Amino acid sequence: MIPRRRIIPFVVAAGFAALAGSASAQTINLKLHHLLPAVAPAHTKMLTPWAQDVEKAAGGKVKIELYPAMTLGGKPPELINQVRDGVVDIVWTVNGYTPNLFPRSEVFELPFIHTNNAVATNLAMRDMLLSGEIAEDFKDVKVMFLHVHAGQAIHMADKEVRKPDDLKGLKMRIPTRTGAWIIEALGASAVSMPVPDLPQALSKKVVDGALVPWEIIPPLKLHEVTKFQIEGPNKVRFGTTTFQVSMNKNSWAKLPPDVQKAFEANNGEARWRAVGKVWTDSEEGGIGMATKRGNKHIQISEAELGQFKQKLEPVVQRWVDEVKTKGIDGNALVKKARALIAKYSK
Repeated sequence: MIPRRRIIPFVVAAGFAALAGSASAQTINLKLHHLLPAVAPAHTKMLTPWAQDVEKAAGGKVKIELYPAMTLGGKPPELINQVRDGVVDIVWTVNGYTPNLFPRSEVFELPFIHTNNAVATNLAMRDMLLSGEIAEDFKDVKVMFLHVHAGQAIHMADKEVRKPDDLKGLKMRIPTRTGAWIIEALGASAVSMPVPDLPQALSKKVVDGALVPWEIIPPLKLHEVTKFQIEGPNKVRFGTTTFQVSMNKNSWAKLPPDVQKAFEANNGEARWRAVGKVWTDSEEGGIGMATKRGNKHIQISEAELGQFKQKLEPVVQRWVDEVKTKGIDGNALVKKARALIAKYSK
């Protein structure tokens, strides 16, 4: 269990933001806030290298200070407001922690849109951001990059799962509303919570299992509170989660042009590819830790996967119907996302 951090009052946190946009004679200091511990691959393999690459490209004119595990205060769902309001300069956060705020990019979370190729899905997201198809979701921030994780796998405390009926009546953790729809379609009850709360929820039987990738096993020690890890053949997963690394728009506007160029040089296609690879590569260490402990790693058959697909296909239509009420053409987004992921998977 990750200890609850002391929350810094808003006034103090706002003081950090005031400092963040200012520049000394040599260095502009920017603060990046996120939810996971410093040992998580997201911190060590994605955010830290990115920050270092930007700093190097800027010739030492900028310093990005990382604050993991909500050490600047607040709770994970508050991260997006922290960056929009200028409490911090940059955040890494889960889009779905704030339901309805990012409806267009939700298309990538739907079951079997993303399957098992995080690089392909990231590049599809990038294309649809640049083309404007999902850009409206992010109008209040300056996006550095978007990404998905390797995909939702099933982690169970005590029960082996091979078919949808095995989940009936159980309580399953999921972070997003689309994930909740997946859980409900499988006959289980969805329990929403930020991922740092999951170990305690499993140990206290608040939930019977969860949908999360393998990479989160080591930093949260999920192998100690679960016995079964389940995925589809060829590492196919049951949906995914979308994330963003974004900067406060005023913080961005205050940066000198050459420093902005240093960011842009490190937020292109190569970065989106590299981030996808980080999440994919981190999976092996996670599942390896679970199996070493004696947990059972299950890859269900194609026939068993077909049962899940049949149960979950209505979730896509549910999303299409829901976003239509917001004036969004969900069918077009689904079609485009699938086509781009197929293109980049070749």
